[in-house]
Amino acid sequence: MEPRTKSALLWGAVGFMAFLVLVQGYALVVEPLVTITQGGAVAVLVGAATAVSAYALEHRIAAWSARRVADETESHGGDSKSKS
Repeated sequence: MEPRTKSALLWGAVGFMAFLVLVQGYALVVEPLVTITQGGAVAVLVGAATAVSAYALEHRIAAWSARRVADETESHGGDSKSKS
């Protein structure tokens, strides 16, 4: 499996589980917001949206981060030592 695909699927799993945790926490504190079936269906949608978003944006965020690091290195004179 391609690393980018694997990363996106893992982010989707994180989104899926995070939504379920939030729904369960809300049910414990206040009252059940949705049924178990509805919560599972929405969690699948959240996980899928998270996976698709992660797949679409991962390379853009990595490129942005690389440019930012390169710009910081150039502004410090390229000596790769921290000026702080």
